[in-house]
Amino acid sequence: MKKSTLLIILLTIFPLGILGCGDDSSKIKIGVIAELTGDVPAVGASCKNAAEMAVAEVNDAGGIQLGDKKYKIKLIIEDNAGKADQSASSAQKLITQQKVTAIVGPNASRYALPAAEIAESGKVVLITPWSTAPKATLDSKTGASKKYVFRACFIDPFQGRVLAKFALDDLKLKKAAVLYDVASEYNKGIAEFFKEVYEQNGGKVVAFETYTTNDKDFSSQLTKIKKAAPDVIFLPNYYSEVPLQIQQAKRLGITAPFIGSDSWGSEELLKLCGKDCNDYYFSTHYAADASTDTTKKFIAAYKAKFGTTPDDVAALTYDSFGLLWQALKTAGKNDRQAVRDALAKIPQYEGVTGNMQFKEGSGDPVKSAVILKIKDGKFTWFANAKP
Repeated sequence: MKKSTLLIILLTIFPLGILGCGDDSSKIKIGVIAELTGDVPAVGASCKNAAEMAVAEVNDAGGIQLGDKKYKIKLIIEDNAGKADQSASSAQKLITQQKVTAIVGPNASRYALPAAEIAESGKVVLITPWSTAPKATLDSKTGASKKYVFRACFIDPFQGRVLAKFALDDLKLKKAAVLYDVASEYNKGIAEFFKEVYEQNGGKVVAFETYTTNDKDFSSQLTKIKKAAPDVIFLPNYYSEVPLQIQQAKRLGITAPFIGSDSWGSEELLKLCGKDCNDYYFSTHYAADASTDTTKKFIAAYKAKFGTTPDDVAALTYDSFGLLWQALKTAGKNDRQAVRDALAKIPQYEGVTGNMQFKEGSGDPVKSAVILKIKDGKFTWFANAKP
């Protein structure tokens, strides 16, 4: 072999070898677990978009300064396919194989819970943007707060209370029916919190009906609800299910209005439900049309990049990364335990979804909710609800 040929081969292979070994050592690896396929793909898409946007902003600015060195971010995205077991295995893979510093996601509570268990046992920070189920941040055996699991959203007891009080005090509706997925931690939890607070404050739940994930026929439950003659029907269910439930209810002649929870907050609901959802209300995490300068800047950047208004999942994912960036800067080094300790000590964070306050020893922020109204095919701000 000629020396010149050998030199070309070495110059071709050797730099690649250096990059392969040294590239990751100069980067901070952050994992994302999102529902890119499965039952709520719009949720996964919003999470992925916001994650990529948050990371691009940092990398385009040269990275994060830790000590005397700047680190760029390497984003590793895992699709949990809308499955609990895949959520757990994705978390395990990110922790043991990819060696990530922290994880953002999953979003839906039924997927966040198993991933959170893996993160806690692996002693790696996991921030779930959208899981409102209290169990996500609680130890399943002791009931104490997990040390490594945090969230960017409020929790279901607060949301259930907000909706119950809204139905009674603002809408003046004294008889409610509830239809919820009994197999889903989120749906079941918020339905029970709503019922408890609604009845404690003088309302009466006249029907409390259940179904199971992936059911498509709700006629039996809706017939019972119609017979109970409620003033309002609460659907704490996902955007992919709610339109079918409302449309079937209307075909049965049910005229009572519907209210919902933050799982309604995807623009996919508007596409699937159309005029059938007009003039209904739901609670959620932020209002795109009633926002601060920080929020407006985020919305404008997201629209420019993806051509659509960011939903609550996108906004909460962006806030999750904002919390992570602050923790990394405070920690001053790319170290799992140092990042966890810094995150646990953030007393307050001003995000695009509002002000978050963290109490000592809890991964749950204290923050406000908003009530949105569906009007002319759009989500519009109606009211704020403070803790």
